[in-house]
Amino acid sequence: MNLQAPPTHSAPALPVLAFIGGGNMASAILGGLRQQGVAAEQLLVVEPFEPARVALAQQLGIQSVAAPGPFLSRAALVVWAVKPQNFREATPAVKDHTTQALHLSVAAGIRSDSLADWLGTERVVRCMPNTPALVGRGMTGLFARPAVQAADKALVNQVLQATGQLMWVDQEPLLDAVTALSGSGPAYVYYFIEAMTAAGVGMGLSADQAKTLAVGTFAGAAQLAGSSTESPEVLRQRVTSKGGTTFAALSSMEENQIKAHFMAALEKARARAVELGDEFGA
Repeated sequence: MNLQAPPTHSAPALPVLAFIGGGNMASAILGGLRQQGVAAEQLLVVEPFEPARVALAQQLGIQSVAAPGPFLSRAALVVWAVKPQNFREATPAVKDHTTQALHLSVAAGIRSDSLADWLGTERVVRCMPNTPALVGRGMTGLFARPAVQAADKALVNQVLQATGQLMWVDQEPLLDAVTALSGSGPAYVYYFIEAMTAAGVGMGLSADQAKTLAVGTFAGAAQLAGSSTESPEVLRQRVTSKGGTTFAALSSMEENQIKAHFMAALEKARARAVELGDEFGA
């Protein structure tokens, strides 16, 4: 994620932001902020893994540190980009310096009750992004505890806007559904692209040709579905002539209950998100 050129527009008026964790998702957000013109000095990053610190410096010009400290008290917003299993153990060294800050967690499954307890504040927002955020085309679901004010939400929106689309939900359990649909969703798309590419090769196309056709089809169909006022069902029907090639493929999928199996798989993902909250929460 290299910065191609210095930004030519004015930087957004943002306070100091701190990131606990500097991996892929944090880098996606940080990269978007840098391209908006946010100065590296406004971005405090704690990342214990040295190669990740080197990458942040080389790609984004951000100097990060290995451990938290009093410098975090400068932050108005703390973004938690750590693995669910590491979250709780990471909080004690940060908590005392950030009780006045707004906290934003990208950790899957960890519920806001646990976060509020560990962090000593009710100003907690949970979000579930996905990996297309790395190219500014992400889909992020968010939930805010009651103590989070409108200005807090506006700040979160401003920080995350460069990653793609945002959707706030008003009930926290819905984030488990968001996790199943969009959080894990890119993997489902890649899974079908893999299958389409393999099928294309089996039909005589080269791997590059088959992949290009599969990726282009997903990208185009998704854009059409997003811009059309018609439902996906209607759009599907428009390309499915009875007795034609599409009809033959979809009939095979129906006979094999692909849709039912796929829906069951998403429910498994949602259930696992619930288990993560039980397993790693308070």
